[in-house]
Amino acid sequence: MRLPRSVETADVDGKVVLVRSDLNVPLEGGRVADDTRIRASLPTLRLLLQHGAREVRVCSHLGRPKTEEDRVKYSIDPVRARVAELAGDDRIHVLENTRFDPGETKNDERFARELAEGCDVYVDDAFGSAHRAHSSTVGVAQLLPAYAGLLLLDELKHLGALLGDVERPFVIVSGGAKVEDKIAVLESLGGRADAVLIGGKMAEDVRSENPFSFDATLPSDVVAASSFAEDAATQVTPFDSLPDGWLGLDIGPQTREDFAQRIAEARTVFWNGPMGVFEWPKFAEGTFAVARALAACDGFTVVGGGDSVRAVHEAGVADRISWISTGGGASLELLEGKELPGVAAIPT
Repeated sequence: MRLPRSVETADVDGKVVLVRSDLNVPLEGGRVADDTRIRASLPTLRLLLQHGAREVRVCSHLGRPKTEEDRVKYSIDPVRARVAELAGDDRIHVLENTRFDPGETKNDERFARELAEGCDVYVDDAFGSAHRAHSSTVGVAQLLPAYAGLLLLDELKHLGALLGDVERPFVIVSGGAKVEDKIAVLESLGGRADAVLIGGKMAEDVRSENPFSFDATLPSDVVAASSFAEDAATQVTPFDSLPDGWLGLDIGPQTREDFAQRIAEARTVFWNGPMGVFEWPKFAEGTFAVARALAACDGFTVVGGGDSVRAVHEAGVADRISWISTGGGASLELLEGKELPGVAAIPT
């Protein structure tokens, strides 16, 4: 895989550096509810300060603002405050939400020049936005000497490892609601995998009509619910014989055991997508069982996708996963084999 040049090689002493970070974090009550992405951005910011940067200007989008009311809702102020708390250096300045300017998502040169004005060097550390050709991810990279941040490079190295010669057995675990969202990445990786284990609503879609060029392993049993409700009546049933009107909202105990065994035997595992409606405790055990199985696996384990990432954190096993990707859509596009515009814009 092509790797862009590293921020570690950039001469930033006495210079003003523009950094595109991924600070798109959830907010609650005007405060940052989860600062995982902010913390992930800090190593690059600290490196630049250690290397003598005079000023570090950080830009990021936050949410998808469309109305005037959204300009209040998605103000960068709470993020700016949290960055200041964690970084503790007044040379770091967080700019306003890039998507407040309509030119951002159009890769408008005017907005790119606004961002670049007064800066000497550009660093892209926002892997989660690298699949977008925006002013802050591509336009600026064409105006300033551009480098890849530490997080961006780590994402490319760890996810890229799945596209190379992996240690076997290679097991993919996939779930979630929509099979169409995963077809391209599973077709790219699945044909090379020794096993593809599928749960969630996705399993029902594959059972009805397998869109893949390989055979997937589907659940043998499910936790069935009498309705789509948190407090619905439940029973464990075979996957292929749910009672009329009942819904499979989690993989069953036999499937959990079978999937855990396949994961335990693996040397490489990629997981994307929950095994059921894990936001509801009655239907969370299958997803958490997969999370614990990955944590216990002695091989190289990668977790990508917001729900799967949330699950390993809620299961308390995040520190035992080899790599947890912050990328979302960017992760999937990279694993599909696509070139990411934000990466392509940075020289090697």
